[in-house]
Amino acid sequence: MLDIKLIREATERVSAGLAAKNTNIDLSVIISADAERRQLLGEVERLKAERNRVSGEIARKKKAKEDATADIEAMRAVGERIASLDEQVRSVDTTLHADIARLPNLPHESAPVGADATANVEVRTWGEIPTYDFDVKPHWEIGTELGLLDLEAAARVSGSGFYVLTGDGARLERALVHYMLDMHTADGFTEVKVPYIVTTDTMFGTGQLPKLADDMYHTDADDMWLIPTAEVPVTNLHRDMIIPADQLPIYYVAHTPCFRREAGAAGADTRGMIRVHQFDKVELVKIVSPDTSYDEHESLTAQAEKVLQGLNLPYRVLNLATGDLSFAAAKCYDLELWAPGVGRWLEISSVSNFEDFQARRMKCRTRDTDKRVYHPHTLNGSGLALARLIPAILEVYQNADGTVTIPEVLRPWFGGRTRLGA
Repeated sequence: MLDIKLIREATERVSAGLAAKNTNIDLSVIISADAERRQLLGEVERLKAERNRVSGEIARKKKAKEDATADIEAMRAVGERIASLDEQVRSVDTTLHADIARLPNLPHESAPVGADATANVEVRTWGEIPTYDFDVKPHWEIGTELGLLDLEAAARVSGSGFYVLTGDGARLERALVHYMLDMHTADGFTEVKVPYIVTTDTMFGTGQLPKLADDMYHTDADDMWLIPTAEVPVTNLHRDMIIPADQLPIYYVAHTPCFRREAGAAGADTRGMIRVHQFDKVELVKIVSPDTSYDEHESLTAQAEKVLQGLNLPYRVLNLATGDLSFAAAKCYDLELWAPGVGRWLEISSVSNFEDFQARRMKCRTRDTDKRVYHPHTLNGSGLALARLIPAILEVYQNADGTVTIPEVLRPWFGGRTRLGA
């Protein structure tokens, strides 16, 4: 959530930042509501001060046996006026909070300015795109032929947009999860196991609500939400808390399923595992000092890259343009894998710095040694998403005889075997 003080004092800069995110909102309504709120609060404080002064005078008169009836009646009217003003403040507060909550985070100055993904900037690449002397297959053909993937069974059970992994397919996912969790925890991330169903307040805290409600699964009976990513419950572990500054930085890693309706994605990537309603992911979350958050962003990106390098999968890193940034992100790097079977790059991780945007929404604060209280910065990144990682492995490591070479780092989970389907 944006700071109302920033909106009030740097209106042109905020408007420019919102426009860069393709959000054109007249801030005058918010600024007027803020001015009304401050005027009402000022009047309330004046009346309370008057009430305190007159209450002292009433007490003096009563002690001196003087008539205080007029003063008492006057203060009764003042009390009623204060109650009325307090109600007006609550009403303005509610409207103002809702209006500010709909504003996206402002982009960082290092994000390329552009309306959409065509303005994204390639930062670096790693590895060589493989070439083959045979006709490569997409992952859904490889997975079906080797008995790793059963899309028909998933459709019978749940409809389109789901997949079933069987045999070595399920084992491959389990191996990848263990490989990633072991790597991240060895590098200082604390593993957490979190709920997969969360409250509306939790979804609001990380910025999924209200904007992305149509893309989420909601349980009407109890007003709960299935998590779209572990970022939601993990970051919210510190909602409504004050974190001592000496406890920062905080690093978390979690493995969870993720649930997404993908309401706006009809017709896109409908075959295989690339765009589905449920998938597993290992997620990385950081809560850090504002002074170090952009260094932490670089190191978090490197952490996700380390997984891909260990698997020897070619990838590229993109600095997302302002118009391609998510609602809550100030800056984001996308990691994309080359998938030869579908002949294009697949997003495998988005590594975002939200600055204090999520912390404000969550009411998460930090107190340093001189008692100064401020909002920390939050970051997160996939480390990594299985529904993109498995297809990339099947396609990159496919062989002419129809088998798939198992990446060397995963072979301990396969009893030393070197190929799937052999």
